Amino acid sequence: MAESKTKKLICQRACIGCRKVQDKQEMIRIVRTPEGIVKIDLTGKASGRGAYICKKNECLKVALKRHQLDRAFKIKVPVDIYDRINEELERKE
Repeated sequence: MAESKTKKLICQRACIGCRKVQDKQEMIRIVRTPEGIVKIDLTGKASGRGAYICKKNECLKVALKRHQLDRAFKIKVPVDIYDRINEELERKE
């Protein structure tokens, strides 16, 4: 009998800043919960609409300048969310 080999799919997502496609484990997920709260999702499993950003400050600056989180979540995202993402990026470096 032939053995069935299953390939594990590697999920990829596009960065909202640079639009580069990468493995989602290498990115930070920001989520808008069903209640409308925007937060950083370190587990990657929180329910709600998600957006991904590279772990680079340049991508965060582009996303802030172009209001990419506002577009992704279809709401006005507070600036303090961008500050929290920046703090998380500094911790990762």
